[in-house]
Amino acid sequence: MVRRIQYLLIMLILTARITEASVVVVPIHGTIDGGLAAFIERSLSEAEQQGAEAVIFHVDTPGGRIDSAVRIKDVILSSRVTTVAFVDKNAISAGALISFACDSLYMSTGASIGAATAVDLQGNKASEKIISYFRAQMRATAEAKGRRADIAEAMVDEQLEIEGISPKGMLLTLTYKEALGLGISNATVESVEDVAVHLGYDNTPIVKMHVNWAENVVRFLTHPVVSSLLMSIGFLGLLIEIRTPGWGIGGTIGLIALALFFGSHYIVNLASIGELLVFTAGIILLALEVFVIPGFGIAGIAGITLIFASLYLSLVGRIPQPDDYIHAAYTFTGAFFIAILGVFGIIKFFPKTAMFRKLTLDKVESADNGFASAVTDSELIGVQGTAISDLRPAGKALINGKRMDVVTEGGYIAKDCAIVVTEVHGSRIIVREN
Repeated sequence: MVRRIQYLLIMLILTARITEASVVVVPIHGTIDGGLAAFIERSLSEAEQQGAEAVIFHVDTPGGRIDSAVRIKDVILSSRVTTVAFVDKNAISAGALISFACDSLYMSTGASIGAATAVDLQGNKASEKIISYFRAQMRATAEAKGRRADIAEAMVDEQLEIEGISPKGMLLTLTYKEALGLGISNATVESVEDVAVHLGYDNTPIVKMHVNWAENVVRFLTHPVVSSLLMSIGFLGLLIEIRTPGWGIGGTIGLIALALFFGSHYIVNLASIGELLVFTAGIILLALEVFVIPGFGIAGIAGITLIFASLYLSLVGRIPQPDDYIHAAYTFTGAFFIAILGVFGIIKFFPKTAMFRKLTLDKVESADNGFASAVTDSELIGVQGTAISDLRPAGKALINGKRMDVVTEGGYIAKDCAIVVTEVHGSRIIVREN
């Protein structure tokens, strides 16, 4: 009975904590990417479940990916919790779109907002198609929150002129005073706590959200350098698997690396269900080639091609700019080139390492040391036998009533086929179908 009462008290305390009204602060700092979008989605979902009074986005960003910014904007617009943007220093490019999506907007002294035109990796203006898309996003977002749509558009397109505010040929960027005078900003404040007080939540607890370990892992895996490394490991594993019979540790490690790459990109919406299906189809074809179809032919080549295509498309993203295709091609080619160098290094240098020597015998099994082969070359050449496993090209065969490891001259020999020994080089027995 006492245990039950204790349990009920604990549940009541937990329930009180969950339902307690609070103001949730979500940081939007640094470059906007898919990992940040996933973090904001979780933060808003938890704020709604906990019955938060408001969510304050602490914004200080130079911008980032357009697709991630649009994803964040959409989840803010659909939120059932009051949303507030506090621009602390900068809300540039994608940061301006996110700030415009909030119910109210506050700026600190010295802060600025605007310069929202899309640019490529070199900082050059993006194509008219991308500019038109982002201009429409800014306009629709401003209209949804009752802000001036022409100001939002002028932040994206320098060809738009607003008399007395934005001359033609210059992107619009507003200072904290200009934003306040034009009704874009609600007030000038100096901290998150000041925002809460201005909203009437001065006695309401403030809860700050933090990126959890899973989101940190995803952001780490989607970092360009780490993504390239995962692709290189994946390519290296597949190349090693192509050069060796059967399926081994190289292919397993390669598929794990590719799965980490593709899974992390799918989580942050850089890859869609289409790329996931293409990747899965490639894995299925590759598995059929290794375990069902003899040799290495059309199915294997098609499987690897589909895997490569899905990886390339996931590098491009959901709303690609022209330079994204070039950047993806560079990343993809670089990862493949590194994998080829890795294969070359393993073949040339790994046999000379201490690790390789631990895995192999360091003494020759010669007759002087008391070793002798069970049979001589002349005894085996021409001897017939039976394959007791598929030879692809290596496998097992029954020769002279004994199970032996054999390898074909290069082709595939099915199980139970008659074979004949053609060559013997030390312990390497070469056979062909009889």
